[in-house]
Amino acid sequence: MESLLPILNAIDSVMWGPPLITLLVGTGIFLTIRLKLLQVCHLPQALRLIFKAQNKGEGDVSSFKALCVALAATVGTGNIVGVATAVKVGGPGALFWMWVAAFFGMATKYAEGLLAVKYRTTDEKGDIAGGPMFYIRHGMGEKWKPLATLFAFFCILVAYFGIGTFPQVNAIVDSMEIAFGFPKVATDVILTVFIAAITIGGLQSIAKVASGIIPFMALTYIAISLGLIVSNLDHIPAALALIFESAFSGTAAAGGFAGSTIMMAMQNGIARGVFSNESGLGSAPIAAAAAKTKWPAEQGLISMTGTFIDTIIICTMTGIALVLTGVWQGSAAGAAMTSAAFASVYGFAGSQLLTVSLVLFAFTTILGWNYYGERATIYLFGNRGVLPYRLIFIALIASGAFLKLEAIWVLADIVNGLMAIPNLIALIALSGVVAAETDHYLNRRKRQTE
Repeated sequence: MESLLPILNAIDSVMWGPPLITLLVGTGIFLTIRLKLLQVCHLPQALRLIFKAQNKGEGDVSSFKALCVALAATVGTGNIVGVATAVKVGGPGALFWMWVAAFFGMATKYAEGLLAVKYRTTDEKGDIAGGPMFYIRHGMGEKWKPLATLFAFFCILVAYFGIGTFPQVNAIVDSMEIAFGFPKVATDVILTVFIAAITIGGLQSIAKVASGIIPFMALTYIAISLGLIVSNLDHIPAALALIFESAFSGTAAAGGFAGSTIMMAMQNGIARGVFSNESGLGSAPIAAAAAKTKWPAEQGLISMTGTFIDTIIICTMTGIALVLTGVWQGSAAGAAMTSAAFASVYGFAGSQLLTVSLVLFAFTTILGWNYYGERATIYLFGNRGVLPYRLIFIALIASGAFLKLEAIWVLADIVNGLMAIPNLIALIALSGVVAAETDHYLNRRKRQTE
């Protein structure tokens, strides 16, 4: 794998160059304008809907469980290892660009969730089927079927070689070894057995596990992060100043690094932000489509909160911790770097707490992406493709512990970018549908309150 690293780096530089970053953020800006700053004006309503959605429409799971499946896939190593990687390579300014990508990404995630429900259908087993492959094909028309096929193919690649397997497994086995001295092979075997057992149960099993773990792990991580921030409260103004200054001037990173340019901060912040919250990738709408709701816009609002929770809250906690404690300037990288930040306040217990959070984050991400890849497989090959897909997925989980970190992140970046392109084209093409559905829903709510 290491011999391929220069080639992968070259492909990644092209993939995450100005064209894709422009398309990704540009789509979010375009939708933000077309939806009249919906992610600001209707965020309180969206947060209320997480718990108060009526769940009366067709669907396989509640809106809350659909959000938990989506969050299971998004709240993962990107929130801990990904943020550390972005700040290490791009400097503290990368955190600012992560915020920018997330702000506009909320509009993107809203549109994805809305379209997923509007164009969903049922598969041959009677289960809800939805996501970009369906809103491309049914929303844009049959002539765009090749683009839908391309999306489904790239989705399977991301599940296999991107967010879904290697980065998560690598983070789990490394952190368990660092914090508890647990052998990598033993961790990998136990992880593989658990993943195999849960994924056999399909969406219902995954949703049940996700809705149990996600709220607990998110609140726990936020609590220990707030403890770290409060203990360094007097350094907050300087840390925020460094983040904003670095975003527009570039900051020299650690270990004799020549200097992090603005473009490097921007590229790493946006790429890691997308890796974490998946806005624009088209993954979350696969889960959103299964929600029990009558109103596409309602699920769009609930989906939008996923990006807010993932990046604006959880990634920010990690980023602030790294900058406040100064560990980004040290020699540690990835999970070890974030671990050092928490250990500086909580001692050895901090490292252990972070490990537990990371393991839970990464574990649920594997479950979520197993589901996404499976739905893409069913779209391409029907239900006969499910068993081969699951066997390959489990085999990749079993082998994920033995790949090097740098190569894993580069490979994940490449397949993420490939998956985003067909979805972003569809979001722009169907933006008129999104705006019309939004107006219809908001006007109806307005009449109800008058």
